[in-house]
Amino acid sequence: MIVIFGIFLLTLLVITAIGIVRTDNLFVSVMLMGIASLLIAANFFLLDAADVALTEAAVGAGISTVLFLGALALTSERERAKSSNRILSFIVVAAAALIIIYATFDKPRFGDPDAPVQTHVAPWYLEKTPEYIDIPNVVTAVLCSYRGYDTLGEVFVVFTAGIGVLVRLGGGKAAGVLPQEKINEGLRHHLIPRVVGRVLIPFILLFGLYVQFHGEYGPGGGFQAGAIIAASVILFALLEGERRALSVLPERALLGLIACGPLLYGGVGLAGIILGGNFLDYSVLSSDPVKGQQLGILLIEAGVGISVTGVLLAIFHAFAARGR
Repeated sequence: MIVIFGIFLLTLLVITAIGIVRTDNLFVSVMLMGIASLLIAANFFLLDAADVALTEAAVGAGISTVLFLGALALTSERERAKSSNRILSFIVVAAAALIIIYATFDKPRFGDPDAPVQTHVAPWYLEKTPEYIDIPNVVTAVLCSYRGYDTLGEVFVVFTAGIGVLVRLGGGKAAGVLPQEKINEGLRHHLIPRVVGRVLIPFILLFGLYVQFHGEYGPGGGFQAGAIIAASVILFALLEGERRALSVLPERALLGLIACGPLLYGGVGLAGIILGGNFLDYSVLSSDPVKGQQLGILLIEAGVGISVTGVLLAIFHAFAARGR
């Protein structure tokens, strides 16, 4: 049954991808990309990759769709027609697809206990995590403790990307954007979206906090929570107007949030050195090494969530500011 459902999802994903390529309406393309992200998230759930599925749903189908819609205000409604060699493009894509399909023949069967991924370091993580860290979600333990340097690099990637987008968008105005009064008013005069949005926003925000602080026990963490919390604030801005949203979280506060993630993450690492351990060694943060590991993971997850929230909100307001 799972295989049949997986084939069904794959078929829908292929149809959606074809629709994205074929349409020249940018709004339709953005909506189809959101649908494709939801289908990919569903496929990850089928593969028992709940953390990856939640990330894909929150970032790919959620916040990315909103940011793409903001980008549409800076461009035309339809894609510009351009001459291209479609036959050559088809040959390149078909050749790449055949190579990828051929490469899958050497992959181990799904769920094979003798696959390299099952016999290398994964058994050690599963065996030692209850002893060293004592949290149910091994994925969080791997990302935040065993491979803390990788996650630190991801935080700096988010930080750098956010600063780059702000620098690129903050330098001028674009023609054809919405008038400022439209941006500031939002959907105040549309009763149904405003009422429904006011009901949903607190629950979205609460769910984001749940994902943030429940990441040690189930799917979730700072990246997913940051996207969900940012989505709730962006929905508030769309409903009540950008000016009112900025009165709640001013631009300077957003810049502080962006910097908070790398600073908090790096600060936890330096605290480990000061207390006699290594960089990002959480065991020395408490007299009990296990409690120290849990405290370190909680702190850096908070830093990640704060930084992601700040970056996404700053990017959204940067798009909106192009009309000012």
